[in-house]
Amino acid sequence: MAEPTPAPGGGRAGRAPAGRGTAGRTARWRGVAGSWDAALLVALALVVVAGALAVEGVASPRFWRFVTLEVIPIALIALPMTLVIITGEIDLSVASILGLTCTVMGQLWLWGISSLPVLIAVALLLGALLGAVNGVFVTAFGLPSLAVTIGTLALYRGLAYVVLGDRAVADYPPGWTTGAIAAIPGLTIPWMIIVVAVLAVVFGLLLHATPIGRGLYAMGNNAEAARFTGIHVARAKFWLFVATGAMSALAGVFWTLRYASARADNGNGLELAVVAAVLLGGVSIFGGRGRLVGVIAAVVLLGILRNVLQLAYVPANTLTIITGSLLIVSVVGPNVAAMLRDRLRRRRPAAPLPQE
Repeated sequence: MAEPTPAPGGGRAGRAPAGRGTAGRTARWRGVAGSWDAALLVALALVVVAGALAVEGVASPRFWRFVTLEVIPIALIALPMTLVIITGEIDLSVASILGLTCTVMGQLWLWGISSLPVLIAVALLLGALLGAVNGVFVTAFGLPSLAVTIGTLALYRGLAYVVLGDRAVADYPPGWTTGAIAAIPGLTIPWMIIVVAVLAVVFGLLLHATPIGRGLYAMGNNAEAARFTGIHVARAKFWLFVATGAMSALAGVFWTLRYASARADNGNGLELAVVAAVLLGGVSIFGGRGRLVGVIAAVVLLGILRNVLQLAYVPANTLTIITGSLLIVSVVGPNVAAMLRDRLRRRRPAAPLPQE
């Protein structure tokens, strides 16, 4: 009988490669199954099932419509916030940018500007400008983003009260307000979720499939080393703050039209929900780690959980406590999981080398 043809790397053809391929696939599946993203998806499924069984109305189309409407502004802001936190920075002014753009839209409407595309364009430009202010202070002056955005959080919210005071602008055309929350034909889910999905794909490809995304992870792990490799750290961070401001403004436009009201306190406290979703999604607060799929799962999980608890008549203060607790879990949980994986990896015996 003829001898098998030798493989390029030595040994017999068709022997070791198949085993190694199977072992590699098994290891990858184990890694996915044991990841934080998988844990979030399991938690999401458990919350949906438990809510549907325990609380009346959770399984209804109306419930899912309200969940979608609630998660849209959070998801819009969480997309760029994920990239910002991966680089080791943070932006706490996002809710105040949302509120300020709402009031500017309202004031422009009172001044007689009745073109919705013009109002949206002005809001997006304003949001980008406010984000650029954050970016200049962080990148040009070298100030910590936490301190800068805490300051602009108060500044932008104060400016919102300067623009409108305690007034509310609520006489927008019904076509604007109903159109913003109109359902996809044949469904009860608002069409705006398609915009969120498209933006999520864009941000996901940017983060996970381009050199820019690899550079963002490098910045979060070691900004100085990233500079030595030729990455323009300051420029990248500046444009991330601009993008975060613009997306916060887009969320402000949706917020205004959904509630048919422009007020200075629109979105007050929303930054807590956004940061909680990003960190619960597995993004490290120290930067350099995280994936967008986990953030999206966390946004949906928090939205469903909040609406389930509201249907169960849980007080608003309790909901705030739960959000804060989840924020703590989101910081501690991934680090504990990583420690446990490292310990299991050290205890696992090394695989024997294949015999010739």
